[in-house]
Amino acid sequence: MSRLRLSALDADDLGVISAAVQDSLVAVRDCAHFKDEKRFVLLLNRFRWEADPTVDSAYSRVHSALVFNEVTGVRHHDIPVDQPDRMLELLAVLQEDDRSVTLRFAAGRAIRLEIGRLACHLGDVGEPWATPWKPAHPVE
Repeated sequence: MSRLRLSALDADDLGVISAAVQDSLVAVRDCAHFKDEKRFVLLLNRFRWEADPTVDSAYSRVHSALVFNEVTGVRHHDIPVDQPDRMLELLAVLQEDDRSVTLRFAAGRAIRLEIGRLACHLGDVGEPWATPWKPAHPVE
C-alpha cells in the first residue's frame, strides 16, 4: 500500500490536495494552531478517493495530517471550539487570495488561515482500513 504524500505551493497544487481531502472527518480537538511555529495542523480521517475499490475490495479510509506553514492568523466561522469531540466534515480547501486559505466544512462552517505564502503538505500517517460507505452528496 502506498501512502499519499502531497505538497502545495500554488492554487493548482492546493486543488489536488482539496480533492484528496474532500469528505475527510476531523474532530475539533484535532485542529490546532501552533502560533509560535506559524503552523496549523488538522489530523484527518480521510476517505481514499484515489484507491480503486475493485482492486482493494472495499472503500477505505486512512489517518492523514494536513499541515499549513507560515500561518499568521486563524479565524473560525461557526466552529464549535467548546465541543472538542464534535466531528466536522471537510468539503474543500480553497486559496481565496495570496494571503489566505479557507477550509470549508459541512453545515456552513469554515476556518480561514491568514498566510505569509502558501506552503501546505498532506501525508498519510497510518494503514488504511475498509469502510462500506462511500461519501455521496445530493444534487440540488
